[in-house]
Amino acid sequence: MAQITNPGNTFGVTSITDFLPAIYQALDVVSREMVGFIPAVTHNAGAKRAAINETVMFPIAPAVSLTDNTPGLYAPDEGDQTIGSSTLTITNSKHASIRWSGEEQGGIGNSGAFDQILKDQFAQAMRAVVNAVESDLGALYAKASRAYGVGGTTPFGTGGNFTEFAGVLGILDDNGAPTSDRHLVLGSAAIANIRGLQSVLFKANEAGTDDLLRQGIIGNVMGLNIHNSAQVKVPTIGTGTGYQMSGSYAAGVTTIAIDTGTGTVLAGDVVVLNSGDANQYVVNTGVTAAGSITLNMGRGALKAGADNATLFKISTAGARNMCFHRSAIQLVTRPPMMPAGGDGATDVTEVTDPISGLTFQVAMYKQYRRVKIEVGLAWGAAVVKPDHVALLLG
Repeated sequence: MAQITNPGNTFGVTSITDFLPAIYQALDVVSREMVGFIPAVTHNAGAKRAAINETVMFPIAPAVSLTDNTPGLYAPDEGDQTIGSSTLTITNSKHASIRWSGEEQGGIGNSGAFDQILKDQFAQAMRAVVNAVESDLGALYAKASRAYGVGGTTPFGTGGNFTEFAGVLGILDDNGAPTSDRHLVLGSAAIANIRGLQSVLFKANEAGTDDLLRQGIIGNVMGLNIHNSAQVKVPTIGTGTGYQMSGSYAAGVTTIAIDTGTGTVLAGDVVVLNSGDANQYVVNTGVTAAGSITLNMGRGALKAGADNATLFKISTAGARNMCFHRSAIQLVTRPPMMPAGGDGATDVTEVTDPISGLTFQVAMYKQYRRVKIEVGLAWGAAVVKPDHVALLLG
């Protein structure tokens, strides 16, 4: 890396180009972070016109019904559709700052450590942005349709047992998710169980590859691309207890009335509605007292329920690993907007992380006897198809 010094100018920086060696070396570090959600979701980096807190709309084609084929003079007058839509918002525009004064740079420069420190500063700045985006995606667990597993029990804890893979796949299959481009994002505890206990995957003669044994790479299992993320959430759950069904409900409804009990049912809680329906549903809108909850499931409850059913239970707290089809989750990113004519930045460029796919804006501001560099990004994320997202409890 070229030394960023100049005897006639203590900082010796004229443009962002002088920083590029440090930036690209920092990318080598950032691209090896535990980032699982960002590479797995649909990433739209072209929404440059959307301002902060402005809504971006996505079209959604509706389901269609079948018609009997009846011979006649003319083709049936049918086929019109009302195209639905879903929205997300650019909710964040943030940056991480790096600032050096001439005196600081001069002192560090004399020690020969400036280049390494600068590279590490860029790595930490980009890491902070990546982790913030990854965290927002992990928080979308609350928009999943259903869940599989036992809260508080890390999955894949029994060797040679792929029940958890099959369970979340069954939810996606039942809900009609496309069978390709499916992803499972796991926290470190679940990943550790796979690496340590699922010998069929790390025995090269059985797995057909030594990637897991030699490099720790799990790859694809049962059509699921496996990812590891440091941002899988372990949320606080509601305190609701003793609730029962308030009146009967039919299969297919998304609003369920509950009474008798006390405490909260929170959005994102995983609940079992009654003893005749073992499915674990994710709550869209909760309650703080007796009232009505709504479910994320577009198809609604899979089974009917009776008045005063004997069971309404909130799943135990634990990790919310996520299984989904790529198209179910949308991430929109763009550089932070500059005003017309520019601001006080003396130079601006964009640098793309090859692994996460995020493109950072790097802006330099020359100040009085010091220089400031910002690493920024604007983004928003949303689940646009809850039925194609399932949770694996852990």
